[in-house]
Amino acid sequence: MLEINNLSVNTLDKEILHDINLSIGDGEIHVLMGPNGIGKSTICKTILGDSNYQITSGTIKYNNETLNDMSVTNRAKLGIFLLNQNPITIEGVTNAELIRSVLSQNSKEQINIFKLNQEMVDVCNKLDIPISFIHRNINEGMSGGERKKNELLHLWMLKPKFIILDEIDSGLDVDALKLVAKSINEYYETYKPSILIITHHLDLLEYIKPKFVHVLENNTITLNGDISLAQKIAKDGYNKANVVEGN
Repeated sequence: MLEINNLSVNTLDKEILHDINLSIGDGEIHVLMGPNGIGKSTICKTILGDSNYQITSGTIKYNNETLNDMSVTNRAKLGIFLLNQNPITIEGVTNAELIRSVLSQNSKEQINIFKLNQEMVDVCNKLDIPISFIHRNINEGMSGGERKKNELLHLWMLKPKFIILDEIDSGLDVDALKLVAKSINEYYETYKPSILIITHHLDLLEYIKPKFVHVLENNTITLNGDISLAQKIAKDGYNKANVVEGN
């Protein structure tokens, strides 16, 4: 589904990523780990097309379509969705308005407003958030945990095929983390999307089980493995993980 080949990325004339290679198949769950500030979120932003990050070499392909010069809007229309650690506030635009607008653009048929509203009510109940969220401005006046749940409302309504979870465990207490992870697992069982998880904690991976683990250090992916690699990192840190893998 997603192929990153020999990707190098600059921002503010500084190279952040160098010669990144990553392949994610249909329905696969991958996790990218690494120390803080190493460039994990840069990969997310580059996949989504953030103009602050310039691809200097390499390609990103999604279902054999090259994304390098594609607009953010068109990437989203392909079914790519980012759920990040700090969802932004959008004043003057409600959740219902955004969801209806996106679905209208993606569908050739007229949107049934009653049916759409009922589906949003069902999702709110599933996520244990007030139904009033439907007509609230996007993330306005919401706590960190509420913002994550609000983003999950968008996830369930828009039904993306490729999901990027960028440190969604940040700022969540134990109960909120369990609820968020449960919802993502339920979405996975329902729609079988591909998922890329960005994190440096093992807690989230105890709920959402990746099959593939990658480590980003020194601007590139240095290690690849399975969940046991993440467990080694949680126990011994990144330096010792490198030693173990090298042996």
